[in-house]
Amino acid sequence: MHDLLVEAAPSLLVIEACGICGWVCDLAESLSIPVRVANTLGEAWKWKKVKRKTDRDDALKLAKLAATDQLPLVHVPQLAVRQHRSLIKHRHALIDRRTGIKNTIRSLLDAQGLPLPGRSRGWTIESIKELKTLSKPLTVCSMTDLWRGQLDLELRLLEAVSALIKEADRKLDQIASVDERVKRLRTIPQVGSRLAELVVSTLDDAKRFKTARQVSAYAGLVPKQYQSGQMNRLGRITGQGPGLLRRVLVQVAWGLQRRTGTRGHAVFERLCHGQRTRRKQAAVALARKILIWCWAILRDGGVWDEARERRLAITG
Repeated sequence: MHDLLVEAAPSLLVIEACGICGWVCDLAESLSIPVRVANTLGEAWKWKKVKRKTDRDDALKLAKLAATDQLPLVHVPQLAVRQHRSLIKHRHALIDRRTGIKNTIRSLLDAQGLPLPGRSRGWTIESIKELKTLSKPLTVCSMTDLWRGQLDLELRLLEAVSALIKEADRKLDQIASVDERVKRLRTIPQVGSRLAELVVSTLDDAKRFKTARQVSAYAGLVPKQYQSGQMNRLGRITGQGPGLLRRVLVQVAWGLQRRTGTRGHAVFERLCHGQRTRRKQAAVALARKILIWCWAILRDGGVWDEARERRLAITG
């Protein structure tokens, strides 16, 4: 790739958004070649009613859109930000694996008519000890108790994955301790390090968003709109953009609504309008508000101000 760029010496490099576009941008920038990364999810890029679609056709379309200044672009963060974001995503992937292991253990016990030890206490140290008493090394299991060997394998896997999650947490905590943006976001009530670092690494430069609606649309937390003639209907949220950020924000919103006396709980109840059927909509709306609070702090460089937020809520 380096030799190709040196030989071609393009005045502009245009590529599609993909998994390798980050290092390609770094390579081009080291050679002083301007780069544009095209968003292939945009409406201008969709191929409709065509009989042929090849790499040559893609390149030609990229060139035409770039020449007419109609190319939908994506923001490519710096290398350090991309690495930080990758570690955060990997930690969440480890958590999903741990959840899958726990579900497998539940399934093994259900198949034997056994309850999960601890039940309401969850996956405590005592519960794990009780599970270990039910397990056996797979090599000594007979044909009638192979499930005990499977349980032993799953418990060992659970222990290993939990240790990896703790290792990732230690590194992320180390990064968060020296990141001023994460520290500012943590001044927001009930916003912890994990959410703060995810918002910081995902938004990157908060000033690239001009309005709160742009931030909400970027995270896919705005409703779809269907308008035709006299009809103007709002549907479900678009669900576009970074799915991990959207998922964590909604999880935090559901957690806040259970904490009575907090600002998040008060906002949730106000958005519900006293109707239980509006709880899901209220959770999404609260998630959008949390994101906007974080974006405003990153944009202005300040810290959480309860009085200012209340004034904005009243005037807005």
